[in-house]
Amino acid sequence: MAKKHSALLMRTYVILVFCFMYLPIAVMIAFSFNESKSRSNFTGFTLGWYKSLFHNEMILSALGLSLVLALVSSIIATVLGTLATLGINSMSRKSQLIINNISYVPVVNPEIITGVSLMLLFVMAQNFGIGGESGVFGWPTLLIAHITFNIPYVIFNVGPKLRQLDPSLYNAALDLGCTPRQAFTKVIMPQLSPAILSAFLICLTYSIDDFMISYFNSGTMQTLPIAIYSMTRKKVSPEINALSAVMFCVILAIILISNAADSRAYRRNQKAIRKAMLDEGRR
Repeated sequence: MAKKHSALLMRTYVILVFCFMYLPIAVMIAFSFNESKSRSNFTGFTLGWYKSLFHNEMILSALGLSLVLALVSSIIATVLGTLATLGINSMSRKSQLIINNISYVPVVNPEIITGVSLMLLFVMAQNFGIGGESGVFGWPTLLIAHITFNIPYVIFNVGPKLRQLDPSLYNAALDLGCTPRQAFTKVIMPQLSPAILSAFLICLTYSIDDFMISYFNSGTMQTLPIAIYSMTRKKVSPEINALSAVMFCVILAIILISNAADSRAYRRNQKAIRKAMLDEGRR
């Protein structure tokens, strides 16, 4: 009886936590179909705000900029972060500890400090004549800022997976005739690929979502969060609800597809291991 009561309490607690996290999103999605602009009364179902959203040039321009910026910065940050992780892993344990602690600072650092410090760095560069008459702020500063705050997330996603690998795998591949490049691409990279993909998706999400750092380093350009902020300063339009609903569904789809791919790869690996064990037993 006590176990049933405890299980019921835990189930209720989990339901309440999920309601607390996702009920506001559900309300936002519901009101994206509201016929009127009211934020409290649902007057009728309509797709008009979605149609209006896809005809709003300012939002579409900001969305395009955010997507391109997120994609480019995530790819560069994933490559640089993975290479940095490989370099850190080859250091001594004391050096690894120092570098990892330094890398952790941008993660725990308030975004406003990171944004302002990068802005001051770019202003200093502008004072030295970098950027020409049009100024230094714009696409280059946005890209550098996003790469900068994304690299630590790559290091902390790929690093643990790299440390879990058996160090003898690389040497065994060399002993079996692989070149160093083949040993890395055919043995090490397949083991790291789930962590690298996870790091890339995290960078993509953070880059699309970032407001504070982009706000201080965008110049006259507007990413999607900055465009939404400028719209909410006047009046919250239901178009924002529609846009947020679309973004939530897209990110949810990416997460589900990524998890499905990881699960399929895990089952494939387990099947290969079981087959290898059976073959070894027959021998």
